[in-house]
Amino acid sequence: MAKIKAQNTTTNSQSTFGQIMSNNKRKNPMLCGPTRVRKARRPVSDDDDSSDSNHSDHALQEPPRNLSPLIEEPREKLPEELLQTFYKTPGVLMIAGLVTWDMVAKRDKTPTQRAQPNLFTFHKFTDRKYRLIVSGCSAGHSILVSEEGDAYTFGRNTCGQLGFGDTVTRNVPELVPRLRGMNIIHAAAGRNHSLFVTDTGAVYACGDNKCGQCGIGNTTPQILEPTRVRHTGAPIVKVGCGAEFSMILDCNGALHSFGLPEFGQLGHNTDGKYFVSSTKLSYHFETVPRHIGFFYEKSKEGYVMAVKDVDIVDFSCGNNHTVAIDSKKRAFSWGFGGFGRLGHAEQRDESVPRLIKYFDHQARGVRSVHCGATYSLAVNEHGMLFMFGQTKRTGEANMYPKPVQDLTGWSIRTVGTSNTSVVIAADDTLIAWGVSPTYGELGTGEINKSTAKPREVSKMEGLKITQVTMGYSHTLLLSDDSTEEVQKKLSLMPVFNP
Repeated sequence: MAKIKAQNTTTNSQSTFGQIMSNNKRKNPMLCGPTRVRKARRPVSDDDDSSDSNHSDHALQEPPRNLSPLIEEPREKLPEELLQTFYKTPGVLMIAGLVTWDMVAKRDKTPTQRAQPNLFTFHKFTDRKYRLIVSGCSAGHSILVSEEGDAYTFGRNTCGQLGFGDTVTRNVPELVPRLRGMNIIHAAAGRNHSLFVTDTGAVYACGDNKCGQCGIGNTTPQILEPTRVRHTGAPIVKVGCGAEFSMILDCNGALHSFGLPEFGQLGHNTDGKYFVSSTKLSYHFETVPRHIGFFYEKSKEGYVMAVKDVDIVDFSCGNNHTVAIDSKKRAFSWGFGGFGRLGHAEQRDESVPRLIKYFDHQARGVRSVHCGATYSLAVNEHGMLFMFGQTKRTGEANMYPKPVQDLTGWSIRTVGTSNTSVVIAADDTLIAWGVSPTYGELGTGEINKSTAKPREVSKMEGLKITQVTMGYSHTLLLSDDSTEEVQKKLSLMPVFNP
């Protein structure tokens, strides 16, 4: 797999985005509005023995706090220069993997229950072109943004995460009525909730809200239509979702989080645990966005020092952890530390963003980060891919970032991460790997459903893949069909019509 050639670094949209934000902030710190800083809570000890979980199993929830709905006020659009970084080349949508959405992440997968057969190769899906495709490593649903900025959703809808006012599964992308007429520039998908960002920097959320992950000020179990997140500070430019928590980034480079704090994934120096009685455990959920105001580094001797001047430009959320990079190309991670997914050479949970020392060296700066369920990927400024954590449940985990040697020399353009699989668009082809169980999300065919090492998906060569995103067990791609050669190849592909 390794290519013996010069490493080409392509123009990275996140770098451009970060540069614009830094320039704007330097010229006028108040350009995007003030950043609100709140005091951190009293520290609570980390839970080193905790493991990933579905929060529906937890014993007790906080009673809902009823707050009045956020008043819809006219807002100015974000600067045009910044908006242009979100308008990607529209492409033709393709899909592979498990497409019986109500069976996603369920142990019982008997063929008699499968409404649609798994797609083991990529199929064209819908006639519409999209400029953005979004899913999540724990998600059974997806969000699509059309050329015009309209939001379409499809997939599992058990908690109303599709935003239609009901809990009916959609097999085909449909326009979200509540967001009609809004220009959506970014979105994110959690296990059972969704976030949408408009060109004015407002955020809307829908779906599961038992842990406050919709950020509307209460823990109403289900939010069936997109509702304004209670953030009144600087405009938001990027959002991310873990399984049961959410992260939003404002145009001043400040991160805010809300939802489940169980593993410290909110970055507020607490896991939020408290005992209602000697046998009942509950959590202090964050139901409105709260600023993450402290970043630190730890020396080999164990000394802790604050890291100053942190302006976040990009981040990615796994099930219960987050990795972020700042304008100085430094990487920070926090949340659940199992399998070494935080890159600190230990399995300790981190409740405050901690500098990943491996990347804190000249020529090791990080260009982009991508989190799966139990692992993290980082692309450095020279285009080299690093992995820390574990994509499988057996064998040795990477306790600190290690280069993926099989991808040496490839020019990586876009990365998709799921529960256990990885799909990457590099050069003029697609590269995928993932160990069993897989569900067709690799697109490598029914004979070779899984592979432990990166391999080319030969059928996708020359299709100019511009975006990759992955759910728990499915993959979505966008292909730029502006040339006749690509159009001809796409015309020979099978079509998925559920």
